[in-house]
Amino acid sequence: MGQQFFDELKSLQTNFMDMGINVSEQIYQSTKSFIDHDKQLAQQVIDHDRMINGSEVSLEKQALYLMALQQPVATNFREIVSILKASADLERIGDHAVGIARETIYIKGNQRIPEVEEMIAAMTNSVRKMLEEALDAYFRENVSVAEKVAATDHEIDQQYVQIRQALTNSPQLDSELAPASASYLMVARFLERIGDHIVNISEWIVYSKTGNIVELGNHRRD
Repeated sequence: MGQQFFDELKSLQTNFMDMGINVSEQIYQSTKSFIDHDKQLAQQVIDHDRMINGSEVSLEKQALYLMALQQPVATNFREIVSILKASADLERIGDHAVGIARETIYIKGNQRIPEVEEMIAAMTNSVRKMLEEALDAYFRENVSVAEKVAATDHEIDQQYVQIRQALTNSPQLDSELAPASASYLMVARFLERIGDHIVNISEWIVYSKTGNIVELGNHRRD
């Protein structure tokens, strides 16, 4: 392969990492807007989604160009395909972050349950750590770390169940707080789905380095 190919592959890898970092920030900002009742920040998250979508389109074009015109060998081909697939998961994560931001705009300021907000903040931290570790596994080409990242998805699932149970059992859930309860549950569900997409990214890392298509985590049972 020529030097031009490797330069363009390096550019593709860098752009993928940049997209991942931006998506992680989207998760943080969207949940912060929800917990802080910051509708202005929520709107910024929604507006920023255009950049995330544009990043996926750009990565797709780069990947298809490399596959179609540069004719990479099998190892490089798998890495390009993995970036193509994983960037689609990052875009979906961005969509879920937008969903959280939209809940911030919909919910009324007096419909709040602080204990559940603390649980959502903790779940957000877990999800962002999971994504950052997946990106680190990609950067370091470390299959074992990618597998460990996917295994932590059960913790995200448990946090989702705990939030759902807290909302179901809360004595505060009178008719006035019912809409807030639905929003909290929706935000937790978005975070749980983000965890599933991170598992997908981990699977693509494994495929890139081994050529094996595997099913990691426990979300496949759903």
